[in-house]
Amino acid sequence: MGERVENIRQALGDYFLNSPDLTAKIIETIGVFVLLWLLRLIILRIVNNQTENKRTQYKWRKNLSYGSFFIGFLVVVQIWYSGIQSLATFLGLLSAGIAIALKDPVTDLAAWLFIIWRRPFDVGDRIELDTYKGDVIDIRPFKFTILEIGNWVGADQSTGRVIHVPNHKVFLHHLANYTSDFEFIWNEIQVLVTFESDWKKAKTILFEIIDEVSQEFIQSAERQIAKASKSYLIEFKYLTPIVYTDVKNSGINLTVRYLTNPRKRRGTSQIIWEQVLDEFAKHDDIDFAYPTIRYYENPVEGKPGTKPKDQ
Repeated sequence: MGERVENIRQALGDYFLNSPDLTAKIIETIGVFVLLWLLRLIILRIVNNQTENKRTQYKWRKNLSYGSFFIGFLVVVQIWYSGIQSLATFLGLLSAGIAIALKDPVTDLAAWLFIIWRRPFDVGDRIELDTYKGDVIDIRPFKFTILEIGNWVGADQSTGRVIHVPNHKVFLHHLANYTSDFEFIWNEIQVLVTFESDWKKAKTILFEIIDEVSQEFIQSAERQIAKASKSYLIEFKYLTPIVYTDVKNSGINLTVRYLTNPRKRRGTSQIIWEQVLDEFAKHDDIDFAYPTIRYYENPVEGKPGTKPKDQ
């Protein structure tokens, strides 16, 4: 056994001694990877010393990994394929063959470049794509990962499931970003009161409640709209909350509309509803409505001007 190992070692030694060009290429390749690894490690240490922000550290770590791989690939190709005069010609032939053999992975890679370059979403954004909805927690060359929200859980809260979505989905479906350039959404709550209730008083109470709850979001929203309007045609004339009035079969419907953070939608809705329940309980002339069957006797209940002529 020892003799066999020694023979193999001797054969490899003779091979490399008789092939100095091959030996040089191997050494150069190893040197490239070691140099890129050290450079990446030094930059990451500098970044980690400069900031404790996990999101910033994550971005630097990911971008340096992708950049090192790409640069290393180009340099190693030039080392081992020095006979090819035009690197562009080699890459063109290589990409054409890969595109035919691996259509979906190539499309995923192209979509990844689109995501990195155009930034339709980033890590930490809340998005909706096709049937998937959640917070982006990772972006890779062939897929991105989200922490799912919604589904069987109400009010856009997390389900706890991690979903891996192929990158090419961004080319096939509409993408909605909840938090990219404008980090607020309009939320609505419908409050139904009976026809006999003092709906004007109820409307005033609702407005006072939502005005207090939404104040923390309005100033931030104004600044974000001013920033987003430089890139998009966004024209929100009013950011203040409002209460709309309409009539349903069972009563008068008061629709509360206000700005909120997407991740705080359920929390703000709960605050509003609890205050509404407390305030309405204080007034005998305001009552909630619900689906009922009611018999209306016009001669008795109707207005004097609407009663039949013979009454």
